[in-house]
Formats: sequence, C-alpha cells, structure tokens
Amino acid sequence: MNVRSYCMKRIFKIAGILLILAFCAPLSVYGQARINTKKVKIADLATRTTKVVLGSGEIMDSALRDEVSARWRISPYEFCTAEEYNSLKENSDYYFLLVARSEEKRYRGMLTLTLMKGGKAKSEDPQKRPVDVASLPLCPSAFPSGREVVFLPALLDILQDYVSKAMRSDGAGYAGFDIYARQVRKTGIKRIFFSKDDLVPDMDEEFMRSHFDEDMVVMGESEVDKAFQEAIYNTLCSYVVAPFDPQNGSWCYKMLIDADTHELLYYRHHRINARNWAGFLPKDIKSIHARR
Repeated sequence: MNVRSYCMKRIFKIAGILLILAFCAPLSVYGQARINTKKVKIADLATRTTKVVLGSGEIMDSALRDEVSARWRISPYEFCTAEEYNSLKENSDYYFLLVARSEEKRYRGMLTLTLMKGGKAKSEDPQKRPVDVASLPLCPSAFPSGREVVFLPALLDILQDYVSKAMRSDGAGYAGFDIYARQVRKTGIKRIFFSKDDLVPDMDEEFMRSHFDEDMVVMGESEVDKAFQEAIYNTLCSYVVAPFDPQNGSWCYKMLIDADTHELLYYRHHRINARNWAGFLPKDIKSIHARR
C-alpha cells in the first residue's frame, strides 16, 4: 500500500467517525433535555412517600389531617412535624405537602397549598434538586378568614388533578393552574353563587343587572360557604385569595369551584392596583356571562 492510499483510508475513517459523532450529538442533547423536564423529574411521585407537614396551627392541622386521610390518592403519604420536614427536605426520595408562606412575588402575602419534591438546590445531578411541583393559593398569610378550611377538600382535589396532568404532559407542568382557564366554557350550564365579598367594591347594581343572569347569584359569604359544604349539585361557588392588606402590584386569584365535583371551572389572576382591586373584576363577569 502506497502512502497516498494509506492517507486516503485514514481520512475516510476519520470522516466516518466524525459523521457518527455528529449524528449522535443531537440525541445526547435531546436525552439530557428530556431528563431535565418537569414531567420526568416528578415521574416517581406515585412510588415515593409524600410527607404531609403539620405545624400550621391546630385548626389547619386538624383539617389537613382529616382531608388528606379522606382524599389523597396520587402517592403513599405519612404525616410529619415541621422539625422532621427540615431534616428531610433535601432528600430527593421524598415529596412534601405543606401549607407554605411562599417567597415568590406572585404569592406574597398569601399562604399556598404546596407540593414539592425534596432535594439540594446546588446538586450537580438535576434529579436530586428540589422541584416545586405545584403551589395553589390558599388564603391570606395575615388574618385568614376561615374559608380556607371550608375549601380545603376541593383545593386538595384540584391540586391532585393538576399534578396528575403535569405527570402526563410537560405543557401542563409548566403552564401551572392556568390550564384551567379554558374551563370557563363549562360554567354556562351551572348556577354560580358569588360571595359579595369576592366581587370588587365598585361593581354597581346597573352592571349586575346587565351581566348577571338568573343563575348568577350574589349572596353573603356564609351562604356561599354553606352551599359549598352541602355539596349542592350543579353549583359553582366563588373563592378569592389575595393578601389581607394588598399593596400596589400584589396578586389576586379568582376561582369558581364546583361544590359537588370539586372541579375548578374558572381560574384567573390579576395584579392589584387602584383601578383593579381584589376580587372578581367586571371583565371576569363579562367573560363568564358571555359563555352562558
């Protein structure tokens, strides 16, 4: 074999290796990206123990214990103290369900019902870093009204429904509870009970006459809560979460929840300011009324 033939063989061999590497590189990148998606990170939830953290006060702890025992279905669970949580929260073998005072701006001034996966924030292994699986607004962090206990059973069901969707779809995982915004189309066949306190103060009688039909009823908060506790068929009840003393730019979350099935059929949020106070805004009512 002459020198030229030898060199040509070497060139073809190297070119072949480079071609194989070029083909494999995208697959490697794709595989890494897939590992890092939320769907993959929480794929083990059904086989891991969820620690339900108690320590939010006697009333909430009692309600959380009762309702989790009655309706938690997406993973094995155990109850634990705040001290146990602090000792285990960096362990990626556990998930944690807790009433949390979130540091996120969108939940400032509120408590959330949060499901998270344990882990170390600076771990080199993405699978061992903490994951905020879901955080659902629960109540103001200062001076809760007590409605959070009434709606806790539904909020637990909603949280689990969302997490089940997030385990099947990265789209749902990253969209959060906004995926329920499209459910507004289902409100047209149901009665809606609005607590008067869940409507912005400047919603006047003339507006209500124009945009509330006979099945959209405004009543006292206690009446709405009673209807919800009685699980009245085909009836939605309003639930609003915002800081007790909101500042300009604070967030407000508005929900309509089916008293019987616990479906979340309306979910919107807005920033509070001088023109848009806490509660259902006229544009929320218009959106709901337009689909009836």
